[in-house]
Amino acid sequence: MEQGTTCLNGGDFVKDWDQWKKTVNEAIKTARKVGMPDKIIEIAAVKVGDFLSKRLCVESKEEALIKELWNVATPDERKTLGKLLFKIMDKG
Repeated sequence: MEQGTTCLNGGDFVKDWDQWKKTVNEAIKTARKVGMPDKIIEIAAVKVGDFLSKRLCVESKEEALIKELWNVATPDERKTLGKLLFKIMDKG
């Protein structure tokens, strides 16, 4: 994290893993309703992942695992991880 930059507290908008999945699932449904194809949603997921990996304070074991995986992944692996997380979240 850059000096002077505070991290986002995931607990401010997500209270637990199940709530996070539900929130993301609703965002996927909304994106589809406005005509966004899954491929674009997956690309957006990778961009969000990049942002969160740099700014999110880890507050759960799930967040810690995803952040650690994201940080060691290559750009291509991040795309794959983004797609896998998309599949998990898409199930609701």
